[in-house]
Order: sequence, then C-alpha cells, then structure tokens
Amino acid sequence: MSALAGIRVLDFTSRLPGPLAGLMLAEAGAEVTKIEGPQGDPLASAMPNWPDAQRTYAELNRGKRILRLDLKDPHDRAQLVPLLNDCDVVLEGFRPGVMARLGLDYPTLAAQNPRLIYCSLSGYGQSGPDAQRAGHDLSYLAGHGLLSLLKSSAGDPVVPGVLLADIAAGSYPAFMNVVLALFARERSGRGTYLDVAIAANLSPFALGARAGSLFSGGSPRYRTYKTRDGRYLAVAALEAGFWNEFCARIELGDELRDEPDRAKVAAAIERCIAQKDAAEWATLLEPFDTCCAIVAELDPNAALEVPLARQLLASGAV
Repeated sequence: MSALAGIRVLDFTSRLPGPLAGLMLAEAGAEVTKIEGPQGDPLASAMPNWPDAQRTYAELNRGKRILRLDLKDPHDRAQLVPLLNDCDVVLEGFRPGVMARLGLDYPTLAAQNPRLIYCSLSGYGQSGPDAQRAGHDLSYLAGHGLLSLLKSSAGDPVVPGVLLADIAAGSYPAFMNVVLALFARERSGRGTYLDVAIAANLSPFALGARAGSLFSGGSPRYRTYKTRDGRYLAVAALEAGFWNEFCARIELGDELRDEPDRAKVAAAIERCIAQKDAAEWATLLEPFDTCCAIVAELDPNAALEVPLARQLLASGAV
C-alpha cells in the first residue's frame, strides 16, 4: 500500500507552488482532484515568455483528476458538495478572502466535515498588512533580503535561474504541513487549518547569511573559478581536509593555503584553474574528496521527479 492511499484531496491551486504540493501528495498515493476554472489553469496556456508552460502543466498535474467548474456559479459549486463532504484535504491558493466569499472557507467546510485539513497557500499569509499584496518568486526573495545575497561581480543583485521561493518556501512547506496534519489527525480525530505563507517560509535560507561572506563568494574556499575552455569549477572545500586535498591537487603552493589575504589566494587559484579545461579538472579531481564539481548545464528535457523516497511512491509498497 502506498503511503497516502485512501486520502482524498481537492486542489484549488494553479500555476506552480500549489500544484507541485498536490503532485507530491498524488505521487505518495493520495487521490487528488484538481478544481480549475472554466478556462483551465493559466499555466496550461501557451505563454510567450514561458514556451514550455504546457509541458510544465502536464508534469505538475499528472495523476490528478481535473474538474473544471465556475465557482461563482451556484450550480457548478453544488457539484463540489459531495466531494467536500468526503475529502480529507483542501489545498487552495487564492488571495485571502476569496474562498470565504465563495462559501468555501475552512469554518464553513469544517462545520460539515470536522476531520478536514484545509491548507491555504499564499504569498504573505491570510492576515496582516501584506496579506492582499500580489507577489512572485523574485519579489518574495527581494522583500525578505535574500536577493541581496545573490550578487554579480559588480555587486548588482542577480536574478536566480530557479524558483527558490515558490518551490522551497511554498510547495515543500505546504506538502510537509499537510502530511503532519494528517498524522496529527490520526491521534486527535480532528482536522485543522493551515496558513502557509511563502514569504515567511524563507527564513531558513537566511542561515547562510550568518556566515558573512563565506557562502557568497567571499572565501576562496567557496566560489567558482573559470577553466581554460570557459566553463567553471565550483569549489566548496570549506573544511581543512577538503581544502588541503584541493590545494594539493591543483598544486597551489603551501605558503598560500593559510594565507590570510583572501583575494591573493583566490587570484592564485584562478591562475591554476585557468590552465586546464573543465574535463581535465573533472578527471583529475574525481578520485579525491575535495567537494568540487564542474558546473554542468541543466538538461531541459529531464523529467520532473518528486522528492519522495521510492518506498512512499504510489507504485511502491510500505
């Protein structure tokens, strides 16, 4: 039996953070019904600035039942009644207040289904001065201060090429809290309401900032270096053992290993790494523990895999 077999989920979310959380629930065995508007999820439409959006939609919503309803239409909304009374989890991603206006808020639904677990996923939470603010991944990172840690060599903020906030502070916390609530319900017999705010969930990422410039390129032990063929070697040799091994393999002089002038050490390493192509460095360093890796190109055709242990997937057994 898969981990969440028998759990029924109604997913009212769209685009990316909520659907990814719903996908993880589905892949763990839950029966997920995704409720979309009459026009469908916006991500299912071709976007000029995201030509692969339709494929992404298909990946995020595989294994789900798709039901298109106009939630403002009483007749369509009535079709939800039997589903709501029989479901375990509601996942929604509207702005605060929308579900209440539709009569689909937690107090209303929990009155009929006390075991319901209801998760609201939003940018800034259900209350407070920012609750109604619009947001996207980049604005969450900027407002929290994390974007200030991602800088170019000129000191300008760099737009990350990955959706850090949406996925790591949205999808993962939503999935995690729903699963925890299901576990708690086994003990109490009662459901609960979950307010998951993407901006608030970025706090753990600030842990790296406590190390000063260590994790932002300020240390020669933790940064990237350009190879002879224009690629890059990522060095994360923080501990003494890794650092000493790395220095030995690139033939950095012993006098520079403990040199307090970081810029001087970095410049010396740059000269060393620039003497060989990326493939040569990969071959030379691979047999040794140096915490180094050649910066690889992301495969755009790689399939989306959910971060669940194989034993918990719907196709596995626990």
